[in-house]
Amino acid sequence: MWLFVFFDLPTSTREYRRVYSGFRKHIMADGFNMLQYSVYTRHCASRESMHVHMRRVQKFVPKEGQVTILQITDKQYSGMINILGRVREALAPAPSQLELF
Repeated sequence: MWLFVFFDLPTSTREYRRVYSGFRKHIMADGFNMLQYSVYTRHCASRESMHVHMRRVQKFVPKEGQVTILQITDKQYSGMINILGRVREALAPAPSQLELF
């Protein structure tokens, strides 16, 4: 499972920029990686893990602005195409899961 966090937060004042930076630092500390500006992704090994990270992001959401969380499966993520200019790059593969048996 993959989580995407999209956010649009105000940055017109020094205080807004401080809040924006704090939100970004919190989600990066929680394991999210930047896909694009204001779009962050994180792989979750299970549905329970996904819910934990969704609750953490909701806890960090500032009072102003918009934050959207999207969950998709590994299969849906693998179908995503990343285009940089005219060059197409494959996305990094999903982390392998720990197998106990």
